[in-house]
Amino acid sequence: MRRSGELKKALGATDAASLYAGVKQVILDKIQSGEWPPKHRVPSENQLVQELGVSKMTANRALRELASEGELIRIQGVGSFVAERKGASALFEVRNIAEEIAERGHSHQATVIALAQITASPEIADALGLDIGSPVFHSLIVHLENGVPVQIEDRHVHPAVAPDYLGQDFSITTPNAYLQAIAPLSGSEHVVEAALPQPWECKLLLIQKTEPCLSIRRRTWSASHIVSTARLLYPGNRYRLESRVGSF
Repeated sequence: MRRSGELKKALGATDAASLYAGVKQVILDKIQSGEWPPKHRVPSENQLVQELGVSKMTANRALRELASEGELIRIQGVGSFVAERKGASALFEVRNIAEEIAERGHSHQATVIALAQITASPEIADALGLDIGSPVFHSLIVHLENGVPVQIEDRHVHPAVAPDYLGQDFSITTPNAYLQAIAPLSGSEHVVEAALPQPWECKLLLIQKTEPCLSIRRRTWSASHIVSTARLLYPGNRYRLESRVGSF
């Protein structure tokens, strides 16, 4: 936070009707000048109210819109931070997220929320080519980049293809790396859509319930065997999906 009054001076004689836009511009000026670099914690709503003399509603709108535009990352209960360049994930390429993050020079961590054998629901049984109620392996993992959650991986695995799946430590390796090692990929299927997160997903990703997400539903094959079906959920303001086809 700068010395008292300096942000207010930067706000200037902004018209009251567009005051939130003035607050946004003050913050953007600090970001674009490099004074507030990536990961810098920006003033809270209460600090903006005190420093700029605006209402809490105005401060909230400015921070919320900057987050939706990808300029800030808002972590519930922690604060707002200047966003780094969005991480990118190959849209139709099945890659190890740990490797993607490492290629950007960043640190990957994983939190295993669930790892167990369950009975297949009709939807999961159909996706894996099993009978309803058959045993399947389930893992729920949150992947983090430099300590910030960037993906929920909700995966169901065919037990016959990966019988030792439940014995793996997925805080050290990833399901992708393990499955590729024992059942090399021969094909994949993807469904991509925008999604609003469920309340439990908001808690895991540390995002607001109104923040849009990117969802990929992916099935993979090895030879003629279905290996797994997974739902990958990304916060829209922290990640982008990209694809290139052909020669360049």
